[in-house]
Amino acid sequence: MELLAVQLKQDAHCTVKDLARQHGVSTRTIARDLSVMREQGMQIDADRGRGGGVRLDRNWGVGRLNLPYAEAVDLLISIAVAEQMRSPIFLASLGSVRRQMVASFSPEKRKQVDQLKSRVMIGVTASTYVQAGASAPPKRVVQALHQAFINQTVLEIRYQREDGETSERQIAPHYLLLKYPIWYVVAFDHLRGGPRTLRCDRILSARTTETPFRLLPKAEFAPSIARDDLSL
Repeated sequence: MELLAVQLKQDAHCTVKDLARQHGVSTRTIARDLSVMREQGMQIDADRGRGGGVRLDRNWGVGRLNLPYAEAVDLLISIAVAEQMRSPIFLASLGSVRRQMVASFSPEKRKQVDQLKSRVMIGVTASTYVQAGASAPPKRVVQALHQAFINQTVLEIRYQREDGETSERQIAPHYLLLKYPIWYVVAFDHLRGGPRTLRCDRILSARTTETPFRLLPKAEFAPSIARDDLSL
């Protein structure tokens, strides 16, 4: 379909019959390919009537990005977060971007993305007290947490409380919680033997493992998430 898209963009007038002959396929195959291309967000126009043809909007493909699956998932989740926050800026175009990206995934990949999005929660804005002591998590920590969250594997971390006390922990990152602008990881903490909600910017170091964990329902973490003070 990539070759077909290039031809439609370059040629001012192509009929389905001509395209079928040039590509050595049936007109039904061309029609099916055009339908798929439209579902993927390509702007394909058709001239009705005798001698009508099809063409691709010449502006299509401007600034196109070929994203790896992991990066596409990140972008989709970011869009979902923005939509949940109901920010009025730029939301008008996000829905279209999301639909085009989702259309390019297989049904199985779509199911995986939907599950990941369901594990990201949006809470109330963090208090000014919490925001005053916030900082950006180290890049390596973010990468390790991201990998463990996506792959659903246990993460080994060194964590610092607000009072400066540090501890070594093994956590299973079940959910992510945004209390703007602070991110928390909602996890099963093996050190405490139960659910904990930890500030991501208090994770000093993190190392991924290959130990998988079974996802528990959000209800099991409700008491931890409902705590008024999540600064510790």
